[in-house]
Amino acid sequence: MMEMRKPIPVAEAISRVMEHVQPLRAESISLERSMGRILAEPIVARHSVPPFDRSPYDGFAFRAEDSEGASGDNRVPFTVIGEIGAGYVGEQPVGPYEAYRIMTGASIPEGADAVVMFEQTVETSEGFTIRKPFKTGENISYKGEDAAEGETLIESGTLIHAGTIALLATFGYAEVKVYRQPVVGVLSTGTELLDVSDALIPGKIRNSNGPMVKAQLARLGVPFQSYGTTSDDLDACTEVIKRALEETDALITTGGVSVGDYDHLPAIYERLGAKVLFNKVAMRPGSVTTVAVLRDKFLFGLSGNPSACFTGFELFARPALLSMMGSTSPYLPHLKARLAEDFTKPNPFTRFVRAVWQMTEIGVTAAPAGFNKSNAVSSIARGNCLIVLPSGTRGYSKGDEVDLLLIGAEQGVEEWVL
Repeated sequence: MMEMRKPIPVAEAISRVMEHVQPLRAESISLERSMGRILAEPIVARHSVPPFDRSPYDGFAFRAEDSEGASGDNRVPFTVIGEIGAGYVGEQPVGPYEAYRIMTGASIPEGADAVVMFEQTVETSEGFTIRKPFKTGENISYKGEDAAEGETLIESGTLIHAGTIALLATFGYAEVKVYRQPVVGVLSTGTELLDVSDALIPGKIRNSNGPMVKAQLARLGVPFQSYGTTSDDLDACTEVIKRALEETDALITTGGVSVGDYDHLPAIYERLGAKVLFNKVAMRPGSVTTVAVLRDKFLFGLSGNPSACFTGFELFARPALLSMMGSTSPYLPHLKARLAEDFTKPNPFTRFVRAVWQMTEIGVTAAPAGFNKSNAVSSIARGNCLIVLPSGTRGYSKGDEVDLLLIGAEQGVEEWVL
């Protein structure tokens, strides 16, 4: 007898997944290996930046009070008493109408409280003249103005990118505490599947979901273990999944989650004693997406249709895996846009349309990326976002405001709401 499945809203499905996330332990790694990882501790300023008052320009350091009354008709002369390069300090205090020639980043000498850039001076035999008065602190970068000692600069749970690396290096974090990355198993099911290098034969298709899911994992910095493809054989598929769960932290399968005679994933979940969180979502594509948990491990049962598989990964697997890695912003970034063309197809379920967004004269617009059935591949390659069309009986018209979920961007700051 065919199983009757009750669809649940997308937001509820995501919530059920996230309620079962178990963060992984933290580990310390070298700064050089930390790119793309998630911080397991905040970055705290171990000293002030700058660590001393310094010059932001090549110029001359002098006392601001000595420039009072300077003008084009009354140029004020200064005598240069020395030069300070970056990494050096002045040997004596600055006196009245004295100055140091100073380089960018060099420490401000004692007594000086202003800097004039070279191009604002006229050179003389003993030094230079200036034609305008300066205020105390003008052209000086003060100690701690970028970061004060003890200040928390980046919170735990944040993705480490190139700018974070610079900050870590600045404060001497040669070792960085990060969350461990989960190892995810990837298994494609279906007797009809061929390897990417195989020649096509009648009734067969090449396995595109496996390589695609691996690429999605790689984009998140998540290691994976490939379990290849398996035929639609209940016993064989069960054994592969049991082995994969022993060797990985989570398993992603593609195909086999519908209610056909050869879709064995529901039966396998039952054999293993896994708790099914949901097996039908009120969404297109990917309504048959199924997620289960066995002890503390996720089993993401994604559709065998490429577009549905892609969307299911981004909505459900992505935030769960990033949260396991300690991320505090695991969701897809989102923004508002205007539809660039009509989308007349009614939506009994929430629809996720592969699309291309761009900035135009009227703001952000988005248009479908092409053929948009659940088995489509071409629109996945062309798209850079998903248009979210809430459920309803009507279609949507050009100019309607819609939500976009951005693909390939960094982690989203907050959960989007349907």
